[in-house]
Amino acid sequence: MAEGLRERKKRQTKQRISDIATGLFLERGFQAVTVAEIAEAADVSVNTVYNYFPAKEDLFLDRMEGVTHRLARMIRGRDAGESAARAVLREIRGHVNAVSPAYGLMDGYADFMRVIDDAPTLQARLMALQQEVRRTTVAALREDVGAGPDDPMPLLVGGQIAWIQGAVVEFISGEMTAGRKATEVSREALDLLDDIEDVLGEKVLEYAVRAG
Repeated sequence: MAEGLRERKKRQTKQRISDIATGLFLERGFQAVTVAEIAEAADVSVNTVYNYFPAKEDLFLDRMEGVTHRLARMIRGRDAGESAARAVLREIRGHVNAVSPAYGLMDGYADFMRVIDDAPTLQARLMALQQEVRRTTVAALREDVGAGPDDPMPLLVGGQIAWIQGAVVEFISGEMTAGRKATEVSREALDLLDDIEDVLGEKVLEYAVRAG
């Protein structure tokens, strides 16, 4: 369905507020900037800001909205004959090989992380997002294989799949924060993914193979 004029204006307003807020946070730090200052800079009311972003943290981490369901989407979209874990490994390899900003391989990442490191509430929000990633991954597996609530395998395998992404993100974050080039980190992250696959057992790698 085509996006209507009203929806497009709302999306553009939300994006403008987010971009302005992010610029202020990067310049002055998360805690030093108020929502009122963001509203003034964006030429909107404080209420308008909160209509789009229920919490101040949402202004900086709004691009994380799609992250919580990313692994679940990879699992649901896997190829015939492919297991859930192998699908995730393949998808993440594709992002890393393409030097994708979706995994932190971008200029300015160190500045982004500096803002988070200086803001306990942002750190807490990221931890909550990580838990949500794990929860949605487990739920996707349980639904996909038709596992009952007493079956522990979706929980065990889902936790390992969430760990795959977490380990890659943690590695990339550390290297990019150290000021390294994204292309170099990308190559090393691909090697890390090979190591991760070697570490995972067959029960994880062969769980939830999609029927052909």
